[in-house]
Amino acid sequence: MAKSKHYYIRRTHRWLGVILGIQFLLWTTGGLYFSWSNMDEVHGDFQKRNTPLLSSNISLVSPTMVLNTIKKVHRLDSVVSIQLIEILGKPFYQIRSISASHNEANHEHDIQAMNHLANAETGRLREPLTKEEAIEVVKRHFNGEPKVKSVEYLTDADKHHEYRENPLPAYAVTFEHPLKATVYVASELGTVQKFRNNKWRIFDFLWMMHTMDYKGRDNFGNILLRIFSVFGLLTVLSGFILVFSTYFKKNRS
Repeated sequence: MAKSKHYYIRRTHRWLGVILGIQFLLWTTGGLYFSWSNMDEVHGDFQKRNTPLLSSNISLVSPTMVLNTIKKVHRLDSVVSIQLIEILGKPFYQIRSISASHNEANHEHDIQAMNHLANAETGRLREPLTKEEAIEVVKRHFNGEPKVKSVEYLTDADKHHEYRENPLPAYAVTFEHPLKATVYVASELGTVQKFRNNKWRIFDFLWMMHTMDYKGRDNFGNILLRIFSVFGLLTVLSGFILVFSTYFKKNRS
C-alpha cells in the first residue's frame, strides 16, 4: 500500500522536532537568563570602584618630549593614541604606536604594535607593571577588600578565554569572592581592562549556545545557525501543512 504524502510530512515534522528540540530548549533557556539578568552584575559594574582622579596641580611635560625619547630607543612610525592615566597615584602617559619594517623575503611590510608608559611629570619611560604593581592597581579599582586568591600572567588568550580579544600581556588577579571575580590589567598599558565573574561566565556560555558560534561566540552568520534557522522554518511550515490538511480532510468527511 502506497504511503500518503501526509505520512512523509508527519515523519519529516517529527524528526525535525527532535533535531531542533534541544536547540530550541537552549535558545529559550538563554533568552530567559538574558532577560532576567541584571547586566550591571554580569559586567561586574557593582564590583568596580571609581577611578582615582589626578590633581589639577600636576605639572606635565610635553608628549612630544616623550615621543622623542621613545624614538631614541624604538622605531616609531605612527601614533595610535596618547592618553593621560593614573597609576598608583601618579600621572603617566599611555602611548600606543605602530612601527613598520620591510621584509626582504616576501617583499611585505611587517606591522608591529607597541605600547609605552612614561611618567607624565618627568617624561621618563618606565617598564610594564610588575606582578606586585598589578595587584595594587586592581585593588584600587575593586570595590571592597577581598583577599587575592591567585595571580596569572597571560601572554596568550584563545577565542574561548574570558579575556579573549583584549590587550596582552596581562595579569589576571582572582579574588576570594562569592562570584569568583577576576580582574584583568594590561601590564604594558597600566590599566584595568576587564572584570569577570561567574554571572558573566554563565552568560557567555549561554550566549555561545544561543548564537551557535562555538569558535568565537559572536558570528551570527555561521553555517550551523543558518542550517538550524532553515530547519526551524521547515518545522513550522510542515506543522501548518498538517493542521490545514487535517482540517480540510475532516470537513470533506
